[in-house]
Amino acid sequence: MIAELENKYADLLINRCLSFKNSKSLFISYYSDNEEFVKKLVNVAKNKGIEDIYLDRKDKEIRHTKLLQSIDEIKNDPYFDNSIWDTYANKKAAFLMLSTEFPHYFADIPEKNLSAAALGERTSKPLYKKYQLTNEISWCIAVMPNELWAKDKFPDLSKTAAYEKYFKLMAHCIMLDRDNPIAEWNRFLDEQRKLVQKLNDLQIKKLHYTNSLGTDLIITLPDGVLWQCAGYEESETIVNMPTYEVFTSPDYRYTEGIVYATKPLMYGGALIDKFWVKFHEGKVVDYDALVGKEILKGIIESDEYSAFLGECALVSKDTAIAETNFVYGETCLDENASCHIALGDGFPECLENGESLSIDARREKGINHSENHVDFMIGTDDLNIRAETKDGEILIFKDGKFNI
Repeated sequence: MIAELENKYADLLINRCLSFKNSKSLFISYYSDNEEFVKKLVNVAKNKGIEDIYLDRKDKEIRHTKLLQSIDEIKNDPYFDNSIWDTYANKKAAFLMLSTEFPHYFADIPEKNLSAAALGERTSKPLYKKYQLTNEISWCIAVMPNELWAKDKFPDLSKTAAYEKYFKLMAHCIMLDRDNPIAEWNRFLDEQRKLVQKLNDLQIKKLHYTNSLGTDLIITLPDGVLWQCAGYEESETIVNMPTYEVFTSPDYRYTEGIVYATKPLMYGGALIDKFWVKFHEGKVVDYDALVGKEILKGIIESDEYSAFLGECALVSKDTAIAETNFVYGETCLDENASCHIALGDGFPECLENGESLSIDARREKGINHSENHVDFMIGTDDLNIRAETKDGEILIFKDGKFNI
């Protein structure tokens, strides 16, 4: 049963989520815990005629040891240098990043070490990031469980049984339990594009979020803003798997109010939980967290523009992920069960002709640019969002669901 689901997943990722129109090269980033699944991916890719396959393999034990070094050692360690990504970006390779988590495994690593490593990895692949933002390469971030992660969620089961249970849950979220997952995703993304068109037709100027937790947040959108979904029709790719969001980039200069996170956030292997963030004139001016406050501080202060918003995304509370009523502890899964926002980098494709503009020109129009982009979840069953549109104010989100 699990082997069949894994085979379906490998087929979905290679044959639907990625495009090889511009290159016959494939770059796979993963942890050694997912080695057996990567072999399946390689087989599917080779059957498709892809021969240039680079495996960017990481090992959690080695990473843990490296993260215990001094800050200077981390900054100068080739282990955290991702320049090989730019080599393959130059080839216009398709990039597949398998996202997995190791709960508590990096809990003893100082927060400043985690931040230094993350910064080094992000900034050492500028060409990849440029092509990713402008959709000049095919890329996908896909969730893949491992036994350690599954065992943390189901401690009473053996590692094998925990993995199987976790994978079946995730399989439902990804529609792998359907006869034809690719056809199901095509149908769903067609509906998402219709929703995107409705939002774009409204010409929304502001979004006002409120719920019983105390969230009272006003997000302003730039002139010429565009809503998007993660299944890009033009490039024939799906950039996140799973994905149930429609999203845009706010005008980073004008966010006002307070927002409460509704799910834990894993960042660099560390946990941030029970936190809130307050904005004034676009910037984070106050925040707190019951768990991981120093890590949250590192995110907010990672560069000059990381304290501003780069994304706001709408997700109905009745998605396949939300139906499982389970906190996965991984952003790609949890964010697609909940409305979310992101600190840091914005999206050029969310602005008319944004991909042709320079960073400075995009900033002038309100699209943030930062070396960081960190999503966190803010959706609740009673979340309401009022939108100021070209035709007046309407309630576009009511009690956690779309109302348009």
